[in-house]
Amino acid sequence: MLFVSNEGNHDPAVNLALEEYIFRQLPENNYLLFYINEPSIIIGKNQNTVEEINAEYVKDNNLHIVRRMSGGGAVYHDLGNLNFSFIMKDDGSSFHNFKKFTEPVVEALRTMGIEAELTGRNDIQIGEKKISGNAQFHSRGKIISHGTLLFNSEMQNVASALKVNAEKYASKSTKSVRGRVANITDFLQEPMTIEQFRLKILHSIFAGEGDVQSYQLTDEDWKKVHQLADERYRSWEWTYGRSPQFNMQQRKRIEGAGTFDVRLNVHDGVIQEAAIYGDFFGRGDRNEVAEQLVGLRYTEEELSKLTDNIDLAFYFGPVTKEDWMGLLL
Repeated sequence: MLFVSNEGNHDPAVNLALEEYIFRQLPENNYLLFYINEPSIIIGKNQNTVEEINAEYVKDNNLHIVRRMSGGGAVYHDLGNLNFSFIMKDDGSSFHNFKKFTEPVVEALRTMGIEAELTGRNDIQIGEKKISGNAQFHSRGKIISHGTLLFNSEMQNVASALKVNAEKYASKSTKSVRGRVANITDFLQEPMTIEQFRLKILHSIFAGEGDVQSYQLTDEDWKKVHQLADERYRSWEWTYGRSPQFNMQQRKRIEGAGTFDVRLNVHDGVIQEAAIYGDFFGRGDRNEVAEQLVGLRYTEEELSKLTDNIDLAFYFGPVTKEDWMGLLL
């Protein structure tokens, strides 16, 4: 196995692009990658992005939103979260075999006096507390098995970033399952930094192979990684446009205007159908507004631009832009 350094990069788009680049472009071998991301939400391959995030919290805190190649649920990353990725040849029995890939990590934790174990399908726990979730991707005889290690994450942010109104959306996407989580630092016998922790994990995994053997990325490799990050992992099409079809319904009472019921059908991140109901009083035909929503990307930016060109009072009475945007998002 060869270790690939991400050279201290904290950009989640670059780190996920690097992971894919190793998987698809490097010579056939088994690789290990570690990365630590800036505050971000990493969305599973089969998830509806808007259904998994607290959009207001994401905006207020400038979080990165990035979709990964593997399935599973959404996870919050920050600088207190160490991520590991095994990128390997598939021996025919590796996909869904999370134990094969988590066992080296579990053993490394035990060398630090932490009684961790794989539980359920793909979690690592200490007692009743989850410290790691894992996911996999398989293609053309290769497999990525990667996971998080909650070392010293801001737990309040974990909950806030992923908190969303489950009743607002109805779709066939993979839903995230929230559980009781904890930081590894709570169980350490002696304090250490996340970098010291990373090195302990690294050397433990390579213990049976002698020295840590590395693959050195070239400048050309990095150029291609950054190109992939820009073209795929930062793109709206990848992060939002790949979301499964979903329906959104928002029902609210706006003081002085009445009750509103807005329904949107979104496919590939674009509004395909829209309907507006309610007991509001307006001079204009509500369907004219609904028709203008069809064809828009389901993003705050596009919906905001449209709203700026709509006379809300004419159609709905005393409704502010903030009121209206609250019905759409």
